[in-house]
Amino acid sequence: MRLIGMLDSPYVRRVAISLRLMGLPFAHESLSVFRTYDQFAAINPVVKAPSLVTVEGEVLMDSGLILEHAERLAAPEQRLMPADNASHTRSLRLIGLALAGTEKAVQRVYEEMLRPPEARHQPWMDRVGAQMLAAFDLLEAEIGDGTGWLLADRPMQADVTTAVAFYFSRAMRGDDVDWNSRFPRLADLSARAEALPAFRDLPHD
Repeated sequence: MRLIGMLDSPYVRRVAISLRLMGLPFAHESLSVFRTYDQFAAINPVVKAPSLVTVEGEVLMDSGLILEHAERLAAPEQRLMPADNASHTRSLRLIGLALAGTEKAVQRVYEEMLRPPEARHQPWMDRVGAQMLAAFDLLEAEIGDGTGWLLADRPMQADVTTAVAFYFSRAMRGDDVDWNSRFPRLADLSARAEALPAFRDLPHD
């Protein structure tokens, strides 16, 4: 399989780390949707990161759909989504909060990177920033005492997505909030996750 996209994208990174944890071999091609647009478009004309080229040559996109495909390929003992209904629902709740926070962080980053200062709409940026923090506030309150993984005795998809989301959002939006003080449990989870080989080998660019 070929994973297309840069690891500075939290969506690409969550897929890459998940594939590694599930023991699924893949080649990573670090193409940018900006700097290498034409090269990316030759693989996927939609130019959406991440894109995954399957063994059969199908091009999949959207991190959630790619991971759904990966879950079907992985051995049962290496899958990252819980099998029982209650834990599966709990996992979806945590992943949803992490992705919501990530989405709002990305929106703010794009607003600041791509739009000239005179064209930025501050009320919109304030609203998106508040939504981002609300998602992480809820996640912080729901992750327990911060001493173990969220759902099992090993990192699962909820852990991967939460850790990647927090690392990215703190790195990109760390200038306007004390992330470690406001979210100490998330900061601890992030630190433990980033110490794992799968995270170290696939760092945020």
